[in-house]
Amino acid sequence: MMVSVTTSRSLALILLLTPTLLCAQKPDKHAEKAMAGPRATALRLATLYIAPDTASQHVDRVQEGRELVVAETSGAWIRVFANTDQEEVDERDAPVFGQETAPPPVSGWMQAKGVIRETDPAGDQVLMGEAINLEILAEDARGPRNAGQSARFLYRRLTEFYPNSPLAAEAAWRAADIRWQFEKADASRRPSAKERDPYLREQLYEDEMKKVIKTWPHTRQADLAAFALIDNKLCGDWQGQEKCPEKESQIYEAFAKDHPDGPRTAQALYQAVYRQAVLCDMYRADDSQKKADSAHAHAKELAATLVSKFPTAEFTSRAATLIYKLDQGVAVYGSDRE
Repeated sequence: MMVSVTTSRSLALILLLTPTLLCAQKPDKHAEKAMAGPRATALRLATLYIAPDTASQHVDRVQEGRELVVAETSGAWIRVFANTDQEEVDERDAPVFGQETAPPPVSGWMQAKGVIRETDPAGDQVLMGEAINLEILAEDARGPRNAGQSARFLYRRLTEFYPNSPLAAEAAWRAADIRWQFEKADASRRPSAKERDPYLREQLYEDEMKKVIKTWPHTRQADLAAFALIDNKLCGDWQGQEKCPEKESQIYEAFAKDHPDGPRTAQALYQAVYRQAVLCDMYRADDSQKKADSAHAHAKELAATLVSKFPTAEFTSRAATLIYKLDQGVAVYGSDRE
């Protein structure tokens, strides 16, 4: 399932636009502006009513994490403009001129309990906690169907409402990663997933990952985002071609060099070791013993780097297993393919 991302403009700005502005005409100075207040989001699936009364007519429902703008408060009720359960607009689908395809907000009354406003001082902690809870539920087959999507929305609200929060970088990374994993799973089910060359399949959406790198450079989250971007550079099916593991090994080695102490450095080095081991088998099958010996030696060098820098990492042990197989002449690529 693919999760779409919100438009770059905030809902509050959308609310301030009149229909004449959307049609690129001169604004009517007598036109009444839509009411706008602090942005907010709900921690639970909430019902919008036409009046502040549960007996009144239902307007719509608001999923956890959807963006709200609080226009009015009446006791335990608030009137809001809300993005409802319809998919949020993907920037790739937006028109070149204007944002007319953005879904219009819905106005209605909802109970104020369980609503976090951007003015709440500890709202970032609450949003992070609930988003993590939902992300955990998303991994449970018995969890709510939209738990992953809701978690993503809550992470996004945190970064929008509290951009200076110490939790903002982690929330931005988690929001980007949820979308990345959804798209990656969806792409793996398409026929193009088996194409050898990356350019022959639709690329995963990179903007959110790149924004993490740009906004929080030299952080753990930036390293994680940079590693994820490698997915778009990998071959689908190697089809027995040496150029794929050759290129991919270079990519992983370059990542490890650029991120020497990052959270994915050990994994990148292991992936490079694996591809050198595969190349050893491929070269031998092509009677290129000199190249096979070179790949074998390079795999050992990379594995030694893992031992030196990450002695207790699981990827170091896995690399040691690959080297043992190479030394013993046990095939790595073939029936034992990862």
